[in-house]
Formats: sequence, C-alpha cells, structure tokens
Amino acid sequence: MLIKKIYFFVAMLFAAQLVMAQYKLSGKITDFDTQEPVKNASVYLVDLKKSTVSDQNGNYTFQNLKSGKYFVEITGDNYTSLLVSIEVSQDAVSDFTLQKSAKEIDEVVVTAVTRASELKKIPVVIKSVDKNIINQNASTNLIDGLKNIPGVNQITSGAAISKPVIRGLGYNRVITLVDGIKQEGQQWGGEHGIEIDEFSVGKVEIVKGPGSLMYGSDGIAGVLNFISPKVAANGKIENQLITNYQTNNNLIATSFSNKGNKNGFVWEGRLTNKLAGNYENKYDGKVLNSGFKELDGNLMLGINKNWGHSYFNVSSYNTTLNIVEGERDADGKFTFINNNGDDVTATDEDYKGYKVGFPHQKINHLRLTSNNYFLLKNGTINADFAFQNNKRKEFADATKPDEKELFFDLNTFNYNVRYNVKETNNWETSFGIGGMQQSNTNKGVEALIPDYQFFDAGAFVFTQKTFNKNLTLAGGLRFDNRNVDAQEMLENTDVKFAKFNKNYSGISGSLGLSYQLDKQSTIKLNLSRGFRVPNIAELSSNGIHEGTFRYEIGDINLKSEISHQIDAAYFLNSDHISFEFTPFVNFISNYIYTEKMQDANGNDVIIDPSDPVPAFRFTQGNAQLFGGEIFLDFHPHPFDWLHVENSFSYVRATQNNRPENEKFLPFIPAPKYRGEIKTNFEKVNNTFSDFYAKFSVDHYFKQNNIYSAFDTETATPSYTLLSVGIGADIKAFGKKDFFNVFISGENLTDVAYQNHLSRLKYAPENPATGRMGVFNMGRNFSVKLMMNF
Repeated sequence: MLIKKIYFFVAMLFAAQLVMAQYKLSGKITDFDTQEPVKNASVYLVDLKKSTVSDQNGNYTFQNLKSGKYFVEITGDNYTSLLVSIEVSQDAVSDFTLQKSAKEIDEVVVTAVTRASELKKIPVVIKSVDKNIINQNASTNLIDGLKNIPGVNQITSGAAISKPVIRGLGYNRVITLVDGIKQEGQQWGGEHGIEIDEFSVGKVEIVKGPGSLMYGSDGIAGVLNFISPKVAANGKIENQLITNYQTNNNLIATSFSNKGNKNGFVWEGRLTNKLAGNYENKYDGKVLNSGFKELDGNLMLGINKNWGHSYFNVSSYNTTLNIVEGERDADGKFTFINNNGDDVTATDEDYKGYKVGFPHQKINHLRLTSNNYFLLKNGTINADFAFQNNKRKEFADATKPDEKELFFDLNTFNYNVRYNVKETNNWETSFGIGGMQQSNTNKGVEALIPDYQFFDAGAFVFTQKTFNKNLTLAGGLRFDNRNVDAQEMLENTDVKFAKFNKNYSGISGSLGLSYQLDKQSTIKLNLSRGFRVPNIAELSSNGIHEGTFRYEIGDINLKSEISHQIDAAYFLNSDHISFEFTPFVNFISNYIYTEKMQDANGNDVIIDPSDPVPAFRFTQGNAQLFGGEIFLDFHPHPFDWLHVENSFSYVRATQNNRPENEKFLPFIPAPKYRGEIKTNFEKVNNTFSDFYAKFSVDHYFKQNNIYSAFDTETATPSYTLLSVGIGADIKAFGKKDFFNVFISGENLTDVAYQNHLSRLKYAPENPATGRMGVFNMGRNFSVKLMMNF
C-alpha cells in the first residue's frame, strides 16, 4: 500500500510539472572592455545542471524553462566568473558582460552547505578547488592532489594511502562526499584511504569547520565535497583520454571518458587504470612493497528537463594496495617472508615491476547513487539516495596467499532529502532529513572490530537572509541520533569483542554573517557547534593494524565529541592583490585519541608476542585547537601574467590540565609555508594557449609540539621541498584545447624527509643507519597528457 502511495505521489508531481507554463531565457555575452561578443562562453543553470554555450555572436538561449528564480553561472576563458540570480516569469532577455582578469580567486558557486550559493555570501569558510589546479601538481591519489591547499594535510601510509586532515583533525572528523552523498569506506582505519577515482572529479569544495548541517555526525573538522564534472551542453558529445606517467615509482595511469547530452538525456562513462611500483628516496632506496594497482569504472545516466533532473550513477573502485612493513637486515636492506616461510633479503629483482607482495589489501567499493532535483511552484526538492558496498580484504601470509587474514564486508544505505523554500524577501530557508543504515560483517580469519550495525537519523533547518545585497546572516540547527549495535565475537573460547548496544544523540548548530565591505573585500564571522559519535574502532577495536605498526584497543565507554568553533575571515580580491586571512579557534570536549600503553617498568605493552608491535589504547580529553591560514597573491599591473603567491598554515592543539608530556594532542600537522611564482599567458601563438610556468617552495617547520608521554609520537625536523611545473593547451584538428599538457617536478633536490603525519615514520629502525622508520617519496617528475575530442 505504501509503494502505491509513493508511485501516486511521483505521478502527480510529474503531472504538475507538465501543466506549468514554460518560458525562454536568452541574451548576449560581451567583453566589458571591447564590447565584442564572447563566443564559447558557458552559461550554466546551477540547480538544474543545464548548460549552453554562446555562439559566434555571443548569443545564448534556454528553452522551456518553468517560472522561477534561477542561479546562473557565466564563465569564459580568462574572464572573471559572473554569478547572477534571474527571475523567470515570462520570456526573458538577460545580457551579460565579462571582464578580463588575472585574479586567482574567482567568484564561485558552492553547494556543500545548503542550496547553491555564492561563496562570498556564505559565512562558513569554504575553499573551492578546480580540477585544473590539481592537474598542475604531481599526485599519486586523490587526497594527495589537495596537499597544496592551505589548511589541508594528509595522513599517509606510503604513496598509495592518503587520508584527509583539515586543520589538524582527520579520520571520521572529516566527512567525505561525492556529489553530496557521504562516502562510507571504513574511514576509521589509519591505513584506509578514500575510494574515489581521482579522474572522475571536476571540482572540490573544502568546508573548514563544523559549519555544514546537512550531513550529520562526524564533520567537526569539515567536509570534502567531490563534485563530478558538469554535464555536457545539449547536443554535445565529448570524449577525453588522460594519460599520466611518474618517474619515481613508474606510475602509469590511463583514463577514458565519454559524455553527452541528447535533448536532455545525459550520460557519462569513465574507465580508469593505474599501476605504480615501489617508490624510492635517498635514504631507503627503493621501498619494498610500496606499489599499488587500481581499476575503476563509472557510468552515469540521467535526465535534464525543465522540471529538474534525475541522475543514476554506478561506480566500481577496485585497488590492490601493498603495505610497507619496513623490516631490514643488519646491512639495512629490506627483508620479507617468502612463500616457504623464510625470512629473506630482497634482491634487485624483487624491487622491479608492479608485483603484489605481502601483506597487501584488496578493496572493492561498489556505489549506486540516485541524485534528484525537482523544481516546484513554491520551492525545490533535493532527494539523494545511495547504496554502498565496501569489501576490504587483507592478505598477510605469503605461505597462504589466498587466506584472507582480515575481510570486512560493509554495506551502507544513505538518504538525504531536503526542501528549499522559495526565496521570499531575500530569505532562503531549507529543511530536511538525512542519515544512513550500515552493517559490517567479518569474513576473515581474524577481526579488528566486531560485527556491527549503525542506524543514523537526523533532521535540520537552515536559513539565511541578505540585506541590501551586502550583509548576509545565516544559521541553522540539526539533531542527530545514532544507534550502535555490536555483536559478541569469540576467539577460541575467549571473548574478543563483548556485545553492546549504545545510543548517541546530539545537536549541531551554526550562526554567522558575511558582509561585503565593498566590491573587492568581504568579512565573515561564524560560530558553530559540532557533534561526533565515537567510531566503531574507537569503541571496540582489538587487534593489529598492519599499516600503522600498532595494536589498538578500544573503549566502549567513550563519550561523543562536542566541538565549539569560532571562524573569522577577511577576503580581498582586487585587480592586483588577492588576500585571504582565516583564523579559527576550536574547543573540543571529550576529544578521542590514542596513546601508547606501557607496563609498570616503562616498557611497551606487547599483546601478541608473535607480532611484537606496541599496544595503543583510545582515551579522551578536553582539547583546544587554534590557528588558521593566510594567502596572498600579488599580480601587479601591467604584468598581469605574473603571480607571486604566498600561504601559511598553522595549527596548535593542546589539552587542558595535563602534564607537559601530555599537553599537546598527538599527530597534529607541522606549520607550513608555501611560496609560488607563476606565469600565465592566455595566448602564445596559433598553436599554444593558456600557457603556464611555475616554481614553488614548500617549507614544513619542525614539529616539536608532540604527545611525548609513553613514547606515543616523536618530533619531526623541518624540511624544504622545491617543485616546478609547466603546461599549455595545444590546438589541433581545429580545437583550441585538443591537447592539455601538464609537466611537473616535485622534490627537485631529492630531500630525504618524513612528514609528521606519515605512518611509515614509525616503521622499524634501520639497523645500518639507526634511522627510525621509512622516508617519504624522493624526486619525482610527472607528465600528464589529456586529449579532448
């Protein structure tokens, strides 16, 4: 009976759309200085996800639009983006002028807070990163591609595994989204990466702090929203072939996509393959068992009409990740256990190619999503649903190559539905519900966490009002409830995991303002409250994590983390200077972290003598984090092609009422300065355009503010990395950007360094040198070629 009611409601909804009046929106786009028409400019109806391009005379047209207010983004090569709201209640004509600009910070649309809005009007601090910026740097995975964004860091376990960190907070404190739907791939693990194809992303929105209310528990650090590329304009079919080669680990990546739009029927398919061998550095040479393989597929089918859009997406992410153990012989050469069970020293042959060694993980992530948007008479509805299956298998014994030592089988159903009330008197209000149902089953020989089920449910309301086009006030509340039901598991006759059932609830909130002092500068202030339930590992883990060199023990009595954060921001975006200053302070009650366990004699506690890694336990304290980011881009006239950029990121994280050796929170990123000189030329000749060349300096300061109690972590010295890059669009077959070329060099001086957040820093000591752990990647050159046809 319920199903019949749902079908009836959907039928009536579509019928209502068909009888409403339909109108045309058209106009002309011209250059502000020359008044000449701008051809091939993109005109994009953000919420409808419909786009068109201007013709030779600068004209554009949208047919069959319903009555309503549309948020429009107009972009052109080497022009400043233009964002406008247009009311359509009859056939309308709207002309636009675009200005040439050398600005690095552009007017952009963001969607990670509520409905699509202008960045400068949102009180929350958000950084929008276009994929073109990521392409200009060498990276081995998607999160690695964000390493140059101020305030963003990564926890790594070699070149293959990266986890995002925002302002010193990571793991489940960062919500990862794909087109607005939470990615659920067991983010609790230090050696668990993000299962997203890096070539499938068109833009990234980074929300700093717990200011986003749509996604519930966990986002007290912020949100990473990975957004797919825009759908093709009507009548267009586009193909792209991407190839990438990197010298350090012989990474070879290939990705092919096809997308199109035929009268509102849209599609995009992509197939990606990546292979990487062992990476190397000056101190360790080739790092044994550090390569990886990846094979991804993605298919999106959808409908774009005047009533809205509906997309269905199926994606399959499949990777094999070798895990570095770091054991060596007396001469400092890496050793491993062969298939006969013998401990042998690696030979030159063992480092070659793309071998799968032991231990390694095989991860398969299947994702089915439905993204829907309906334009109604008095508002709009967003309805997103997803099913995800994450299979994570760990193979640790070379003598039993097919034995799954660990096997997590995670199933998640996500739902998010919100209603956006029609804007009235500059009031914009949204409310909705969202949550997930999740279950995990152990199918391996061993288990680190118990079988469990989550059930999340939450509701939120968010509203904002703009006064005199300059002042925007925004705020909202969200209530969440999570039930955690964990099953008892035995190991032989002993209880390894006790059964428990816990219920957590909490309130999140945000209140802030954004004020445009003038056309060039904006100030923001935002107060927010975040809420995070302890994850399953923090509550109940009991076992060895291969990639983190530790035995972890959970605590079922942990309380939820509560965050209270204050964000301030000042943005200046003039013709010659772009400046950002974004300080923050964050007070977290019941902050959860790990500390090393020691016995009464001060020795490390070893739970499993057959694999003698130290034991760590989860504990809590009250924390204070403060810091921020500064960004300055100087592009002086008449040298508009020249950019001199500088940025600095800093986080200091302490605990209240603790002795000196427990004062600082563990694993907080070191302060970082980045300087870059970059040149941009719109046109070189008839063949080359959008040419750029850059030189960068990344200096990581020493990190001595550590949690030294029980030898939990060690200090990290400072280091400096130099990099270069060059690239251009190449015209061929009558197409201006038939080829895109990106060439970059990282760590040019081949510095041997350990990032403070590298898990390999805690690998075993090299007996030949006395150095602890394994070092990060050395010098690396990357050549990336894209063909657009």
